[in-house]
Amino acid sequence: MTTIARFLRPLYLLFAFLAWLLGAGIAHYLGAGIAWPTFVLGLIFGVGLPAAAFWLAEAFRLPLAPLEPGETPRQRVRLRLALLSASYSVLALAFTCVLTLLIMRRLTPSGGLLIGLGFLFVTVYAVPPFRLGDSGYGEFLLAFYLAILLPALSFLLQSGDWHRLLPVVTFPLLLLALAWLLIEDFPTFGRDQRLNRQTLLTRLTWQRAIPLHHVFVGAAFFLFGAAPLVGVPWGLIWPVFLVLPLAGGQVFWLQRIGQGGRTMWNFLLPLAAGTFGLPLYLLALSFWLR
Repeated sequence: MTTIARFLRPLYLLFAFLAWLLGAGIAHYLGAGIAWPTFVLGLIFGVGLPAAAFWLAEAFRLPLAPLEPGETPRQRVRLRLALLSASYSVLALAFTCVLTLLIMRRLTPSGGLLIGLGFLFVTVYAVPPFRLGDSGYGEFLLAFYLAILLPALSFLLQSGDWHRLLPVVTFPLLLLALAWLLIEDFPTFGRDQRLNRQTLLTRLTWQRAIPLHHVFVGAAFFLFGAAPLVGVPWGLIWPVFLVLPLAGGQVFWLQRIGQGGRTMWNFLLPLAAGTFGLPLYLLALSFWLR
């Protein structure tokens, strides 16, 4: 069980939880009453799918690819079976939550579409013949799931209809998520090239990825700053600018590394995660407190 839990990527699941809080918080701000059974069922679904996707991605590695250092072929097979069993159990739980929401009549056609996209995410991210998680497009899928799909589904389950606040808030978060996931690829860039493993960074190369990262970060905060122009109260948006020094530091250090400076990944990786996770948390807090 400890070995299986190692593949869960808890930071991603934490961000999935915060994204779910954000969507429900927007619904709360707009006056929708929070149906807590619906909130909990949706949360289990929303956090369970990426957990299943990560387990399936490891289980469906090439048969000879080791999952642990020094493992024997028998241990490899046993671990793969455990990962498959765990992922199938989580998917069954997620499907049960969806059935319960249907019985409770909490699913609108739009919500059902997003749930279908959630299951599609698991399939194309981890399951052959797609396995986009190892093709260089997995970062886009994860960013879309965390920053767009989860807040939208959480919002729809509570409010039942779309609202212009959703894209205004979530699209800048998508850009910050892409910047964070792009930085996550940097420490393993050399190994990924040797193993011919495709990531977003290996597809872009350092020379293109670094300026693109800067564009993602700059565009995200520009869009947050422009939100009041489309009617979003400044009181909701201003807390994200508390993270601007972190974003500036992230851009500075990555640029410095690109110019041959010291690779301080233990500093830059948490900085990038915070530049995405803190705005997610601060926005959710703003909407829940208003």
